[in-house]
Amino acid sequence: MSASFDASGNGKLVTVFGGSGFLGRQVVRSLARRGWRIRAACRRPDLAGQLQPIGGPGQIVGVQANIRRDHRWSVERAVEGADAVVNLVGILAPSGKQTFADVQADGAHMIADAVKAAGIHAMVHVSAIGADGDSPSDYARTKALGEGAVLHVLPDSVVLRPSVLFGPDDDFFNKLGAMIALSPVAPLIGGGTTRFQPAYVRDVAEAVAIAVEGGAKAGATYELGGPEVKTFRDCVELVAAAAHRKPWLVPLPFGLARLQAKLLQLLPNPLLTEDQVELLKSDNVVSEAAVAEGRTFAGLGIEPTAIEAILDSYIWRFRPQGQFDRRPA
Repeated sequence: MSASFDASGNGKLVTVFGGSGFLGRQVVRSLARRGWRIRAACRRPDLAGQLQPIGGPGQIVGVQANIRRDHRWSVERAVEGADAVVNLVGILAPSGKQTFADVQADGAHMIADAVKAAGIHAMVHVSAIGADGDSPSDYARTKALGEGAVLHVLPDSVVLRPSVLFGPDDDFFNKLGAMIALSPVAPLIGGGTTRFQPAYVRDVAEAVAIAVEGGAKAGATYELGGPEVKTFRDCVELVAAAAHRKPWLVPLPFGLARLQAKLLQLLPNPLLTEDQVELLKSDNVVSEAAVAEGRTFAGLGIEPTAIEAILDSYIWRFRPQGQFDRRPA
């Protein structure tokens, strides 16, 4: 990659878009440990105070940046003077003015343009396994458009595509836990056969830091999955065991799941959306090509963490008696 990425990181400045989010907090932690100065760019920097204790005095600073078209100036300001840039911004469901196209496609393009204008020759862009320009899912399609825009503007950039993430505050396993805690029935969407390769959030953050420091092949797209492939049914059963609950697992055809999601997405923080049902029609695992070409965790020198080693540490909150519930699963 460019010279700005091929460095020890000590004293250098990296701008992390989405630095206050679920993955962003772990990326900031990994970079701070390597000695980078970090500019966490987010819409609400006043809510990024939790990042301060991660590093030393003055090492981590939050700045306001909005990737909507009418706020381009804030993106340009956020990358000014930086030695490296990371884009983690993404959404699981549209909300208000935040659409998939604005955030994941146009937003990524805007950041890449600003990075190039700032004289930086590459960036690290986090996308997702399943990104596909021909997908009927708006999420997957705009993820692919964002990748394409970044690599068009900055061909030496590194794209990281993780599978579904797990760890405290994740959006997948916590939602399964909430569903199981609320109802004795757990629907297996599409029969529960969709395959995932859950990746630990700290492993993905480590991959980002390695890429920032030049440890990834320029212009390559890495697919990051955990050590085991799990079906949707496996994931529900793992969460149920960690929550000390025994729900009735009921297969739910995609058509009925879509109808249910259409109603649920009217809520402020829906457990399921129509687009997510569409995503569940495709497996979310590392491709054979990525394995053969070393574009995986192994290619970055990372041994991925098994989900069983982490899940109990945060799913306990869905147990009948919370942390005091010590009954065996």
